[in-house]
Amino acid sequence: MSHARKLRWSYSTGERGRNRVRAYEHPKTGRIFLEFSDSGRRRRVALGHRIQEAAKTKADELALAFRNNASPLDADPDLQSLFDNYVREVTPQKGTGTQKHDRHAAEMFKLLFGADRRTSTLNRRDWDGFIVWRREGGDTRAGKAKGRTVGARIVEYDLKFLQAVLNWAVTARDSAGRYLLQRNPLKGMPWPREDSPRRPVLTTRDYKAALKIARRVDERCALALVLAHETGHRIGAIRLLRWSDVDVRSANIRWRGEQDKIGFDHTTPLSSDAQRVLKSERRKHAVIGDAWLFPSPLNPAEPCSRHLLRDWWERLETLAGLKHEAGRGWHSLRRKFATELKDVPLTDLCHLGGWKDPQTVLKCYQKPDEATMRQALASRASYVGSSGLNRHRESTPRPDTAKTKRPA
Repeated sequence: MSHARKLRWSYSTGERGRNRVRAYEHPKTGRIFLEFSDSGRRRRVALGHRIQEAAKTKADELALAFRNNASPLDADPDLQSLFDNYVREVTPQKGTGTQKHDRHAAEMFKLLFGADRRTSTLNRRDWDGFIVWRREGGDTRAGKAKGRTVGARIVEYDLKFLQAVLNWAVTARDSAGRYLLQRNPLKGMPWPREDSPRRPVLTTRDYKAALKIARRVDERCALALVLAHETGHRIGAIRLLRWSDVDVRSANIRWRGEQDKIGFDHTTPLSSDAQRVLKSERRKHAVIGDAWLFPSPLNPAEPCSRHLLRDWWERLETLAGLKHEAGRGWHSLRRKFATELKDVPLTDLCHLGGWKDPQTVLKCYQKPDEATMRQALASRASYVGSSGLNRHRESTPRPDTAKTKRPA
């Protein structure tokens, strides 16, 4: 047994009695631990992996920190300082809408958990408690009705911000060279889910009805409606388009990553209907360069607000006589786009509609329809063994049409 222990890998660095750190493999599991003396106490910390080179690097960092009279393992900031650092250093790199959400979500977590709460003490009860609190009336934004409930998607969006902050803290260091967190205390927590989420799809009949009266809502409402229908993109990305993003000659449109929810910078082709309305709009307003496709009525140097586009949709429903359906809105056109193009390869469909993850399209946007299912059944091939599939299926004759031999 002692011979087996001697064969185990270990690495030591630093000076004895000052900043000695030893990395070693556990004799049974093979996992790597760090062993050192911190403020007179002998400590062992599991690294959670078996990578020797990474363990050596960590041991060297730890020894250097001890040599500089710093304890690199006990930073553990409170939520106030952690969120302040993240919002100051990371949030400015995100889009305008996401920055606003980061700041709002940080205030909510501090309100519920306490600004002076030590980050490492967060646990499953805090996670579950936030989900219940947020769903049952935790919307604290100004102008919102007290007790307004929110859906699972919004709660998940808030929790993903919290996870992003904690994951960042595991890799970020303070001025003393210490990691802000040794581990993410909420890693692996389950996301909230809705059993039957509302994801209605706008029908072609309703789209045509809305298009007929769109100019009665606003002269640019028809442009927004056609672009949402023909490009499949989020209305938030559409409202931030500039004329310099549109190339009518080559029939392409550029979607800027800094103005996209998921930061997806890409270019897509334009359909003939989209080209037609864009040419008409450009001739009508004689605009070029970086002018907004949808300028604010109050200040043309700024894009119109998302609240204005929401008002346009509500008026579209009223004037077109469309029955209001919860969860429909502009996003129902994005679901229509994904469903009608379900025969397109997922790689191309994701690029056309501005999705990064094909699973998002399958889970949240494409809807089953009877016509497609019947077509699939009609074109089903028969399996004939090792030679593969037989594309020419033999049809089985119906009993009433099968030929029968006449009796002699």
